[in-house]
Amino acid sequence: MAGLKGVGAGPSQGLGALSGAARAQYAAMAALRWHMFVNGLRSKRGAFELGARTVSFVLYAFIGLGLGTIMGAGAYALASNEKWQFLPAVFWVACILWQVGPVMLASFQEQFDMGILLRFPVRFRSYYLLYVVFGLADVSTIIGALCCLGIWVGVTMARPELFAWTALALAAFAAFNILLVRAVFAWIDRWLSQRKTREIVGALFMIFLLSLQLLNPALHRKHHQQPLTTQARVENLRRMETEFAPWIKTAYAVQQALPPGLAARALRQAGNRQPVGALASLGVLGLWALAAGSVLARRLKAEYRGENLGSAPKRETGRAKTSSVRATLVRREGGWRLGGSSPIAALMEKEARSLMRTLPLLWAIGAPLLMVLVLASLYRSNASGNSFSYALPLYVAFALMGFTQMFSNNLGAEGAGIQLLFLSPTPIRTVFLAKNLFHFLLFWLDALLVGILTTLRLGWPEGVTVAATAAWVLFALPCCLAVGNIFSLRMPFRIHPGRMTRQRGSQANALSSMLLLLVIMAVGAVVFGLCRLFHTPWMAVPVFLALAGAAVFAWLRGLGNVDRLANQRRDSLLATLMKTE
Repeated sequence: MAGLKGVGAGPSQGLGALSGAARAQYAAMAALRWHMFVNGLRSKRGAFELGARTVSFVLYAFIGLGLGTIMGAGAYALASNEKWQFLPAVFWVACILWQVGPVMLASFQEQFDMGILLRFPVRFRSYYLLYVVFGLADVSTIIGALCCLGIWVGVTMARPELFAWTALALAAFAAFNILLVRAVFAWIDRWLSQRKTREIVGALFMIFLLSLQLLNPALHRKHHQQPLTTQARVENLRRMETEFAPWIKTAYAVQQALPPGLAARALRQAGNRQPVGALASLGVLGLWALAAGSVLARRLKAEYRGENLGSAPKRETGRAKTSSVRATLVRREGGWRLGGSSPIAALMEKEARSLMRTLPLLWAIGAPLLMVLVLASLYRSNASGNSFSYALPLYVAFALMGFTQMFSNNLGAEGAGIQLLFLSPTPIRTVFLAKNLFHFLLFWLDALLVGILTTLRLGWPEGVTVAATAAWVLFALPCCLAVGNIFSLRMPFRIHPGRMTRQRGSQANALSSMLLLLVIMAVGAVVFGLCRLFHTPWMAVPVFLALAGAAVFAWLRGLGNVDRLANQRRDSLLATLMKTE
């Protein structure tokens, strides 16, 4: 490893995580990352990636500052009014954002895989420290740190004498979240590293999505229900308070023993001049952080000792292998399940099989469905049964966001199989055509599910709204597919099917895809707005159909140039998608 010349492991050097040899390794690691960054700027793509990362960092910084300001204002209001019993809610929101953020943003940020360090003589303590330190650069950690900073500023402005206690509580709380999020996703990556467990998790995830429909009767208010009077609302609140009071007290007592509750309890005890109780709460919070670090250490220890699970099948005996091959031949003699034996049918079946084993893509597609129930609660039906007019196109557009990675990086899941596409007699444009058709049909299925969820939550939309939404989809999909084919060839990146985190994404690809989607959504919003302004909502249908015709023409023209562009960038595609992990 560069920079380690002359560094030994003698007694004078020490063997700890901060020994001389370890510090030399850290310096070599920093130098390696710096040289990779500088060398990446020599190409146009590297410069574009730097610009995309800068824009993304500014965007995430604004999000973090906004959340930190909101939490700081809430903490200030609670601390100044001595409402300490409500302070745990602020910490729970910060904790949930910290833990959920990596999953939601895993597809839109480039992450460094620390597993490559195991090829070098790095001690476990150094490997553990580097693993945690590199996690500090995650977007979720940056946003969480800004939220903690906002809480510290809010409490300090309200109670200046608590600035030290608040800093200690937030430091322990941040340490717990950093270690926990790294531990959780390290174990998730371990569970998803094998094909069988990946398929099981994927099936459970789809069952979870479908089971959310059971919440609909509890969340949905019947359309014929009359608006409640003020007296009726007060009575309902009193009845609910009486019914749920025991449950609320139990939940509040339990959360006081959990990290967010412990941090809030330490501040409450410090504010009430109970230093012994505050120190005890901080001590228990430190034990939680130590437990999270121990869970992470157990997982990393297995990797450090050489555990490397893969998707290869287990070893079979000769007789079992022969019977397995015969069964496969018999199964394939009947043709492909999608019908016919054409390359398009075979490629579409391959895409379907690959998708069911690639949990990152399944999550990206299914996450919008989870949010429909939340967003639909913003628009309650009134007495006449009329809901928000454009809820359906809004939710369909939101669902389209989950497909941006699939559209703009449709070769990412190929991996080493990309070389077979160039060796096969099937033209590359046929491969892209099959992928585009599969993605087209898959999104229509997803849009249908979104429409069903929207209808169950908000009632039947108007017929003209349904027609206009379908026409907008016919315009949006060819645009996304046409531009996505270009992005897939010019800015590809490999998608590891068994990892939710540590994906080597492309900020330029993700940012460009989101900008394209925002432009398409802006066009739809302008057309819908103008038609509503002139009281001619039906005009949106022919306008979108005309735009759809132009989009289909552009998609077909771009599809005809795929072979030329793929052959020009063949070496770059092979080097990027066949890169070892």
